[in-house]
Amino acid sequence: MNMHATRKAFGSDTLKTILGIPVLAIRWDDAIALLTRLVAERRFTKVSFLNAHNANIACTDPVFAEALDDFLILPDGIGVDMAAKLLYGAPFPDNLNGTDFVPAFLQASSRPLTVGLLGATRVNAEAASVKLAALAVQHRFVVIHDGYFSAAEEPTIVDRIAALRPDVLLVAMGVPRQELWIARHIDARHCTLPIAVGALLDFLSGTVPRAPPWMRRLRLEWLFRLLIEPGRLWRRYVVGNPLFLWRVARQKLSGAGARP
Repeated sequence: MNMHATRKAFGSDTLKTILGIPVLAIRWDDAIALLTRLVAERRFTKVSFLNAHNANIACTDPVFAEALDDFLILPDGIGVDMAAKLLYGAPFPDNLNGTDFVPAFLQASSRPLTVGLLGATRVNAEAASVKLAALAVQHRFVVIHDGYFSAAEEPTIVDRIAALRPDVLLVAMGVPRQELWIARHIDARHCTLPIAVGALLDFLSGTVPRAPPWMRRLRLEWLFRLLIEPGRLWRRYVVGNPLFLWRVARQKLSGAGARP
C-alpha cells in the first residue's frame, strides 16, 4: 500500500499534511490493527515515521521527500503534534513513535512472524534481537546485517533478505539513509512490511538509554536525548525544532500543505 492507496483507503480526513508530507492520523490500537492486517494480507507497505527532524530534512532534500511519498507515514513526537494543532486545530490522536510503537505492534501480533533486523552495529542488533524475542516470543527474529556496509556488499544483503523473505523488516540506519535504502532496494519480493526504525535497535540493546517515564509522559524525551548527546544532537533540536515550527507557520500562512 503506497500513499496513493492510503489516501484512497482512509480519505483525506484521516491524513494531516505536515510540510507536504501526508501523515496518518490514527489511534494507537487502530494503527496496530492496520499493520497486522497488512502483514496478514501480504500487502507490501513501506512504513516510516514523521518527526520535526526528518520533516526538516525533507524540506531540503527533494530525493528524500519524493521517497516518503511512497511510504505509510505515522506521527512521531511533540513537534508534529504542535504542527497538527496549528494547521488543523487538533493534535494527532496518538503519538506513534517507533521506539514504543514497533515493539507494541510485534507484541500484539499473535500470528507467528519472521522479523528481519538490518542496521545498527552487529552487537546492538544481536542484543535488540534477544530483547525482542523476549518481548514477543511468538516471532522469529533474524539479524541480517549491521548497518555498516559498502555499496559492493548491498547485492548480497538484498539477496539474503529475499531468501529469508521476512514478514517484517526493521531497517535501522538513521534518516534519510534508511528510507532511501528501502526505496531503492526493497519491494514485495523481499518482505511485506519494511519499517524505517531509526535508533530503535540501539534503544532496545540498552546502549542508548531511554528518558525516564516521567519525561516521556511530559513529551520531553527529545530534551533527555539532547542532554546525554549534546554534541551530536544540538543542531537537530536547538536549531531544528524552531526551524520546523517556523516552516509550519509559513505553511499555515500560505494556506497550503506544500513543502516550503
